[in-house]
Parts: sequence; C-alpha cells; structure tokens
Amino acid sequence: MKIAFFDFDGTITHSDTYTRFIFYATPKIRLYIGLLLVSPILLLYKLNLLSAANIRPILTNLAFGYRDKHEVLTLAKKYALTYLPSVLRDNAMKKIAWHKQQGHSVVIVSASLDIYLSFWCEQHSVKLICSELECKKGTLTGRYLHKDCAGQNKVDLIKRAIDLSLYEVIFAYGDSREDLPMLALADIKYYQGCKQD
Repeated sequence: MKIAFFDFDGTITHSDTYTRFIFYATPKIRLYIGLLLVSPILLLYKLNLLSAANIRPILTNLAFGYRDKHEVLTLAKKYALTYLPSVLRDNAMKKIAWHKQQGHSVVIVSASLDIYLSFWCEQHSVKLICSELECKKGTLTGRYLHKDCAGQNKVDLIKRAIDLSLYEVIFAYGDSREDLPMLALADIKYYQGCKQD
C-alpha cells in the first residue's frame, strides 16, 4: 500500500486560499474592526517576527468566533465549488489523478480550514487532515479543535489519523517551511514541484 500527502495552499493552488476565504466569508464591518484591532500583530508578521502559524488562529477567531455554523458552511460550499477551481495547479491535479489511478491513498494535509476544504476534498474523492473549527451547539467558537495544522503539528495530526506502518511507500508534496516536517516523513518527496533527494 502507498499513500501520498499533499499540502494545499501553494502546492495544489497558485495562491493562499485561507486568507481569501477570511475576506470572503467575514462580514465587512466585523472584518474592518477586527483588522484594526489586530494590526499590531499583522505588522509583526510582515516584519517576519511572527509566523503564519501564529497569525492564523488569531484571524480565524476574529472571522468566525460566535458565528452560526450553517451560515458559514453555506458560504464555504460556494467558495469551494466556485472559487477554488480557478486557482488549481494543473500539474498538481495531474499528480493527484496519477496517484488515484495507481490505487494510492491521497490525503490533503493543510493549515487551511475544514469548513471549505471538506467540500473540495469530497468533490475530488480524497481524504482530509487540516485545521478544524470547533463548534458548540451550532455556533463556531473561532477556535481550532487540534491547533493549527502546520509544521510539526501536520506530522502529529497525520500520525493521529493514519497508521503509517501500513504503507510501504509514502509520498509527500509541499511548498513552504511549514511542510518540511511532513516531507521528512516521506520516502519520495517533492518541494515546490521539484523532487528532493
């Protein structure tokens, strides 16, 4: 048995779908007030003093805290089915198709959110491990269930969901430093489209 892990943003897509979804799904007044409040933190990120993994939980809380899950799901489905197809990389989609034709398991492992990636993964018949939004009684809390799915946490969440000892060959595809721990798991790895030794 063989398995292939793919990062999503920047690996399968040309652009960052997480930030775009924040702007797409957040009411404008909430977005503007929230961005004003967190502008000092965003400045630290721009100065490379904070990582994206530190910033995403803050933006996620700002955008989705105390929001009705059904309302956000409706927006997420539309986003997944109408916007995401416009930013897919042809070569990445061909790689996914090849793995599926070979009978390999294909898993998307992403710091982006389950609320929209779940629709895309279902449409393409692939599995998903990602940053999951916590929900209580139909209301999103703005928090993650298992922390941001990036860096070492990608590996931890993979091992939590999948028994890697069942697979004779592991493939991994990524495009940023956040993907390096996942790539280290793999027998065959691609970084920014190039095969690594």
